[in-house]
Amino acid sequence: MEKVELKKGIYWVGAIDWNVRDFHGYSTSRGTTYNAYLILDEKNVLVDTVKAPFYLEMLGRISEIIDPLRIDVVVSNHVEMDHSGSLPQIVERIGSPIVITSERGQKGLLKHYKKSLKFKTVKSGETFSTGHRTLTFVEAPMLHWPDSMFTYIKEDRLLLPNDAFGQHIASCQRFDDEVGTDVMSHAAKYYANILWPLAPLVLKKVDEVVKMGIPIDMIAPSHGLIWRKDPNRIIQAYVDWSQGKARNKVLVIYDTMWGSTESIAKAILKGLIEEGTEARLLHLRSNHRSDIIEEMLEAKGILLGSPTLNNGMFPTMGDLLTYMKGLRPKGKVFGLFGSHGWGGGAIKEMRRVLEQEKFEIWEKELPVQFVPDKEELDSAIQFGKEFAKKLEVTKVTSELK
Repeated sequence: MEKVELKKGIYWVGAIDWNVRDFHGYSTSRGTTYNAYLILDEKNVLVDTVKAPFYLEMLGRISEIIDPLRIDVVVSNHVEMDHSGSLPQIVERIGSPIVITSERGQKGLLKHYKKSLKFKTVKSGETFSTGHRTLTFVEAPMLHWPDSMFTYIKEDRLLLPNDAFGQHIASCQRFDDEVGTDVMSHAAKYYANILWPLAPLVLKKVDEVVKMGIPIDMIAPSHGLIWRKDPNRIIQAYVDWSQGKARNKVLVIYDTMWGSTESIAKAILKGLIEEGTEARLLHLRSNHRSDIIEEMLEAKGILLGSPTLNNGMFPTMGDLLTYMKGLRPKGKVFGLFGSHGWGGGAIKEMRRVLEQEKFEIWEKELPVQFVPDKEELDSAIQFGKEFAKKLEVTKVTSELK
């Protein structure tokens, strides 16, 4: 196996999951990695492990560098099993290492694995000397579990933030500057589908790290590529996303039964474009919900369209709204449209869900019975134009506050 050295004496020893395509309902079309890091010093330290089925892959990489029996310490930044799953096996393999984790991490690891380990719990600001290096620990509760923490290596200006700043990408390359520009798109999708509801905590933690005055030359997350070229760009992106910065972009998200809702959606799109607004048409059965959520991250307006089925919204729209509720994408303006046969109900149900979550909803709606005629399609074009103007007014109002 090829040795991947981040800094002198610090190695990537993780695993590549080429085949995973679903991660808790989030589509991972490019697979992922489970990153673990080996630090060689007077005390040798393994930072995090990998998902249990990939234990031998991690062990093989470690064995290429040192005898695993020489590992003195294992740092567990996060209890979730894609990062701690191999902890019981590696501890059994190397004897009785010190396991450094947060207090909540200790509780979580005991609950998960029912093993008595030689724990050393740490709080924010506490350090551990490996000999020539100092590991500083920063608790990061709810980024994205209560036990989460970061590990910072002062001498190497290296931040190991576990699930923060990651992406789901499986590749032969380990560093961001070795691949194309789409790494930021994958980072955006990762943030939107995992960390978006925690935006205030993200801002607080970034501010805390900045105030600590720790210089960062490299960020090595626990999924995907390592930020080597310009780590500040992913930090700034997290700040922007957490502050809700968005473009004057509108998503027209819909599903359709016999084509009526689709015809309305395309007419609305035409109106948006004619008004000079950037817009995207997203059919729910052609786009995975996690990809739609990524699109939402930098969009200002969201138009949702559904046919009525059994007096309610179409199941795929219900799926999206249920998923979206947990992620709480604030700072967006929502609009509603749809088609129905006799009683209707889809728009009413979509509005109820959005109101329950306190999203901002445009008061105007566009319901159409059966197949839209030319007059109704013209109304849909006008609906799109008016929504575009609504966003411009909202933007000006926000800037004046």
